Amino acid sequence: MAAFEVSTFILAVLISVALIFFAVWNIIAFDDLKTDYKNPVDLCNSLNPLVLPEYGVHIFMCLFFLVGLYWTALIWNIPLIAYHVHRYTNRPVMSRPGLYDPTEVMNGNEMSRCQKEGWVKLAYYLISFFFYLYRMMSAILA
Repeated sequence: MAAFEVSTFILAVLISVALIFFAVWNIIAFDDLKTDYKNPVDLCNSLNPLVLPEYGVHIFMCLFFLVGLYWTALIWNIPLIAYHVHRYTNRPVMSRPGLYDPTEVMNGNEMSRCQKEGWVKLAYYLISFFFYLYRMMSAILA
């Protein structure tokens, strides 16, 4: 059981690094849109393909927490999973998977909300990274 715990939290640390990358990519992309470096179509073409992989690896990681009965880690992640499900089910009507519609991201309120969402997710993933790192080290030392 200890080997499974160590490997689960090593995987969680690695996945957290990938999720931090996704959040930083999102923040940079919306900053580029805000400063007119990118147009909305390019923004949506670069961000929409990353939405489902982000959600998928997050859920994949949580399945390991569920199998290993690591309730603290699972309970920490459930609100973000619920938010992702809510956000994806209430997305604009589009022909391809993703969240961002070029006609809507230029709206000032939508752009501001997406930027805040990126910063909050970055903070969440950073906190998660250090929590998983702590759990990994405590499992290794146990």
